[in-house]
Amino acid sequence: MFDAKKLLDQFLGSQVPGLGGSVRDRAGDAVQTAKNNPLATGAIAAALLGTKTGRGIAGNALAIGGLAAIAGLGYQAYKNYQAGQAPAAPSDAPSANNPVLLPPPVESGFGPTSPAGSNEFVLVLIRAMIAAAKADGHIDNAERALIMDKVKAADVSGEAAAFIEHELASPTDIDALVAAAVTEEQRVELYTASRLTIEPDSRAERGYLDLLAGRLGLADQLVDHIEATVSSAKTTLSQ
Repeated sequence: MFDAKKLLDQFLGSQVPGLGGSVRDRAGDAVQTAKNNPLATGAIAAALLGTKTGRGIAGNALAIGGLAAIAGLGYQAYKNYQAGQAPAAPSDAPSANNPVLLPPPVESGFGPTSPAGSNEFVLVLIRAMIAAAKADGHIDNAERALIMDKVKAADVSGEAAAFIEHELASPTDIDALVAAAVTEEQRVELYTASRLTIEPDSRAERGYLDLLAGRLGLADQLVDHIEATVSSAKTTLSQ
């Protein structure tokens, strides 16, 4: 079995070959690289979505690793929800000079040291992200072939590449995704990863996220916190 955590790091663009600078700079460079030479980009999310969202994760979110970023955002939203706080505002977003997003505490139930950090559940998170990317129905056979070219250019091969190709070609099994999230923390992370992947700017994408939240049994107020936390952690990239 391949290392799912490493793939998740690549998926979110925290390991972009040949690109330096801050996380925000790397994200911006990855988008520009995707425009200039689509086969040279190392961010798999960019391969899946192209420059459709025009957004990346602000501050140090990806510097701490893909799983820790998802867990950190989920934990932050969950903690604020439990405390009865108002959802985060855009001005609360982490910035390159103010790296406020930290991995969740060990005892929180989120992150690498929890059940949500197992290799098996990280695969579920990646499946959820691919499912979200497919939600608007824009990935046909030709697009899938182009995505796989980009994936291979990102130094992803063997079992990991085969896994991505299989997930792209297979119908989304939302029942299996929901069933794999056993704890409430896992359910929060699964929704966070899905929301992190896309900007729900179509009815199909918004409908998919709403369906996922409902099937996961997440309270409306908790979903609002996740939505706000993820939105505030994204920053518009130069077009």
